[in-house]
Amino acid sequence: MRFLDRLQPLALLVLRLVLGAIMIGHGYPKVFGGLSHHVQMVSGLGLPGWLAYFSAAAEFLGGILVLLGLFTRISALAICIDLSVAIWKVHWRSGLLGNGGYQFPLALAAIAFALVFFGAGPIALDSVRRGGGGAKSSSKKS
Repeated sequence: MRFLDRLQPLALLVLRLVLGAIMIGHGYPKVFGGLSHHVQMVSGLGLPGWLAYFSAAAEFLGGILVLLGLFTRISALAICIDLSVAIWKVHWRSGLLGNGGYQFPLALAAIAFALVFFGAGPIALDSVRRGGGGAKSSSKKS
Protein backbone atom coordinates (compact mmCIF):
# COMPACT_ATOMS: atom_id res chain seq x y z
CA MET A 1 0.00 0.00 0.00
CA ARG A 2 3.04 2.28 -0.12
CA PHE A 3 1.87 3.52 -3.53
CA LEU A 4 -0.90 5.40 -1.72
CA ASP A 5 1.74 7.64 -0.13
CA ARG A 6 2.16 9.31 -3.51
CA LEU A 7 -1.49 10.42 -3.32
CA GLN A 8 -1.11 12.28 -0.02
CA PRO A 9 -0.88 15.69 -1.77
CA LEU A 10 -4.22 14.94 -3.44
CA ALA A 11 -5.74 13.89 -0.10
CA LEU A 12 -4.62 17.18 1.52
CA LEU A 13 -6.08 19.10 -1.42
CA VAL A 14 -9.44 17.32 -1.01
CA LEU A 15 -9.47 18.03 2.75
CA ARG A 16 -8.72 21.71 2.10
CA LEU A 17 -11.34 22.07 -0.63
CA VAL A 18 -14.07 20.44 1.45
CA LEU A 19 -13.28 22.35 4.66
CA GLY A 20 -12.80 25.65 2.82
CA ALA A 21 -16.03 25.40 0.82
CA ILE A 22 -18.11 24.50 3.87
CA MET A 23 -16.59 27.23 6.03
CA ILE A 24 -17.09 29.85 3.31
CA GLY A 25 -20.70 28.73 3.02
CA HIS A 26 -21.22 29.14 6.78
CA GLY A 27 -19.27 32.39 7.05
CA TYR A 28 -20.65 34.25 4.03
CA PRO A 29 -24.10 35.01 5.49
CA LYS A 30 -22.50 36.12 8.75
CA VAL A 31 -20.11 38.55 7.04
CA PHE A 32 -22.52 39.84 4.38
CA GLY A 33 -25.81 40.75 5.99
CA GLY A 34 -26.04 38.83 9.23
CA LEU A 35 -23.18 40.17 11.33
CA SER A 36 -25.40 42.04 13.81
CA HIS A 37 -27.54 38.91 14.22
CA HIS A 38 -24.39 36.85 14.74
CA VAL A 39 -23.17 39.31 17.40
CA GLN A 40 -26.51 38.95 19.22
CA MET A 41 -26.36 35.16 18.97
CA VAL A 42 -22.81 35.04 20.34
CA SER A 43 -23.79 37.42 23.16
CA GLY A 44 -26.78 35.20 23.94
CA LEU A 45 -24.37 32.30 24.47
CA GLY A 46 -22.71 34.19 27.32
CA LEU A 47 -19.67 35.17 25.28
CA PRO A 48 -18.53 38.71 24.51
CA GLY A 49 -20.27 39.97 21.37
CA TRP A 50 -17.02 41.11 19.80
CA LEU A 51 -15.98 37.46 19.46
CA ALA A 52 -18.60 37.20 16.70
CA TYR A 53 -16.29 39.23 14.44
CA PHE A 54 -13.48 36.73 14.96
CA SER A 55 -15.88 33.85 14.44
CA ALA A 56 -17.19 35.27 11.16
CA ALA A 57 -13.64 36.02 9.98
CA ALA A 58 -12.41 32.54 10.92
CA GLU A 59 -15.25 30.97 8.98
CA PHE A 60 -15.31 33.16 5.87
CA LEU A 61 -11.74 34.44 5.48
CA GLY A 62 -10.26 31.31 7.05
CA GLY A 63 -12.30 29.22 4.65
CA ILE A 64 -11.00 31.19 1.67
CA LEU A 65 -7.40 30.88 2.85
CA VAL A 66 -7.71 27.14 3.52
CA LEU A 67 -9.34 26.65 0.12
CA LEU A 68 -6.42 28.44 -1.54
CA GLY A 69 -3.84 26.75 0.66
CA LEU A 70 -2.49 30.10 1.86
CA PHE A 71 -1.51 30.52 5.52
CA THR A 72 -3.21 27.17 5.91
CA ARG A 73 -1.95 26.17 9.35
CA ILE A 74 -2.97 29.39 11.11
CA SER A 75 -6.28 29.54 9.23
CA ALA A 76 -7.05 25.92 10.09
CA LEU A 77 -6.18 26.63 13.73
CA ALA A 78 -8.63 29.56 13.78
CA ILE A 79 -11.31 27.34 12.22
CA CYS A 80 -10.59 24.57 14.72
CA ILE A 81 -10.96 26.99 17.64
CA ASP A 82 -14.16 28.44 16.14
CA LEU A 83 -15.66 24.98 15.73
CA SER A 84 -14.58 23.90 19.21
CA VAL A 85 -16.41 26.87 20.72
CA ALA A 86 -19.46 26.11 18.55
CA ILE A 87 -19.48 22.51 19.78
CA TRP A 88 -19.07 23.61 23.40
CA LYS A 89 -21.61 26.44 23.43
CA VAL A 90 -24.20 25.36 20.82
CA HIS A 91 -24.10 21.71 19.80
CA TRP A 92 -22.99 19.79 22.90
CA ARG A 93 -26.42 19.78 24.58
CA SER A 94 -27.92 17.98 21.56
CA GLY A 95 -25.46 15.11 21.80
CA LEU A 96 -23.42 13.52 19.07
CA LEU A 97 -26.25 12.40 16.83
CA GLY A 98 -29.21 14.48 18.02
CA ASN A 99 -30.91 17.16 15.94
CA GLY A 100 -28.33 19.96 15.86
CA GLY A 101 -25.77 17.62 17.40
CA TYR A 102 -22.05 18.01 17.20
CA GLN A 103 -21.19 15.27 14.68
CA PHE A 104 -20.82 17.69 11.74
CA PRO A 105 -18.79 20.42 13.47
CA LEU A 106 -16.67 17.70 15.10
CA ALA A 107 -15.85 16.22 11.68
CA LEU A 108 -14.93 19.67 10.35
CA ALA A 109 -12.83 20.39 13.45
CA ALA A 110 -10.98 17.10 12.91
CA ILE A 111 -10.20 18.09 9.31
CA ALA A 112 -8.98 21.50 10.48
CA PHE A 113 -6.92 19.85 13.24
CA ALA A 114 -5.23 17.58 10.70
CA LEU A 115 -4.43 20.54 8.44
CA VAL A 116 -2.82 22.39 11.36
CA PHE A 117 -0.31 19.56 11.71
CA PHE A 118 0.07 18.35 8.10
CA GLY A 119 -0.12 21.74 6.38
CA ALA A 120 -1.58 22.42 2.97
CA GLY A 121 0.60 20.05 0.99
CA PRO A 122 2.40 20.77 -2.27
CA ILE A 123 -0.76 21.62 -4.25
CA ALA A 124 -1.23 24.95 -2.49
CA LEU A 125 -0.22 28.58 -2.52
CA ASP A 126 1.74 27.97 0.70
CA SER A 127 4.03 25.72 -1.32
CA VAL A 128 4.47 28.38 -4.01
CA ARG A 129 4.97 31.10 -1.38
CA ARG A 130 7.85 29.27 0.25
CA GLY A 131 9.48 28.33 -3.04
CA GLY A 132 8.11 24.87 -3.70
CA GLY A 133 8.30 23.50 -0.15
CA GLY A 134 8.32 19.75 0.13
CA ALA A 135 11.14 17.47 1.21
CA LYS A 136 13.13 17.77 -2.04
CA SER A 137 13.49 21.56 -1.94
CA SER A 138 14.17 21.66 1.80
CA SER A 139 17.37 19.60 1.48
CA LYS A 140 20.63 21.52 1.66
CA LYS A 141 22.33 22.40 -1.60
CA SER A 142 25.97 21.39 -1.95
